[in-house]
Amino acid sequence: MAFLIRYPDLSVKHFWMLGTLRYASIILALLSCPAAQAQTQNYDHKRADTRLQLLQFLGSGQLQDAISLGEKAASQWPQDPEIHHYLGLAYFKTGQLRPAREQLEQARDLNKREPDAHFDLALVCLSQLDYAAAAEELQIVIKLTPSNPLAHVLLGRSFLNSNRSVQAIDEFKTALRLDPAIRLGHYHLGFAYGSLGRNDEAIAEYRTELQRSGEDPEVVYELGHSLLESGKHEEAVGYLQRAAEIAPQNPDVWYNLGKAQVLAGKAAQAETSLRKAIVLSPKDPSPHYQLARALEKLGRTDDARRERERFVELKKAQPATTGMATGREH
Repeated sequence: MAFLIRYPDLSVKHFWMLGTLRYASIILALLSCPAAQAQTQNYDHKRADTRLQLLQFLGSGQLQDAISLGEKAASQWPQDPEIHHYLGLAYFKTGQLRPAREQLEQARDLNKREPDAHFDLALVCLSQLDYAAAAEELQIVIKLTPSNPLAHVLLGRSFLNSNRSVQAIDEFKTALRLDPAIRLGHYHLGFAYGSLGRNDEAIAEYRTELQRSGEDPEVVYELGHSLLESGKHEEAVGYLQRAAEIAPQNPDVWYNLGKAQVLAGKAAQAETSLRKAIVLSPKDPSPHYQLARALEKLGRTDDARRERERFVELKKAQPATTGMATGREH
């Protein structure tokens, strides 16, 4: 069974939370470090004050103020990479990906040895689903700072979304060597194994992640899915039921739960699960296929025939796909 590559949230909010402490530390260093203060005095005071004000706006969440100030500053000092960087971050935080990318590309080009500009540009590229560009930036980050575990995780994700699963596995393993406690590191490695059909290895990684991170809904779901794919239907039902309790609005959870229940001989329960999947994703043909199987097991042949007809109808209406598979083996 093939799915779209899905990961925990790659939203601006998530990345912003990762960076907040870094910005706070920069501000504190500028305010309290005598060496930094002395160095700042050698710069144009107005530009130095503007940089500091931008950092303060970013750190306090005053994003529109940061954008307004940053746009004026970038016009006044177009060769200053830090100003372009901070303006790009403000755009990114507000979901304006195109200008964020433009500003971060300028920051990178003005100071190619600064890993943070490459890293933050990669985050924007990932948000735009431009995995090739993200991978290029992250590889530069790793050359500049090879001990950065998060860069290896994100590079692995870029590879995985580009159908380069073997390379992704190497990156996830490297990240875990650098930081065995990195959040969701074993989840990502398990997902990469699963994409290659190596379900036993995927299951082992998901179990490890559950022990370390608790009941993340994606980890619970993917463990159940991998158990289903490996033929462990009864155990799969247990994890998928838990995933449905945690994430009841996810149609994939209900579909796979229903499929596992059909295979485990629980046709009546499967009917309930599959009808929920249909309500949540009415244009998806796959739940109708599995529902027909469940209804046949319950002896409701006419209802099963109607579900098969509906499956065929919806299947014909689906557009053809290219590249990474997005459908299901029913």
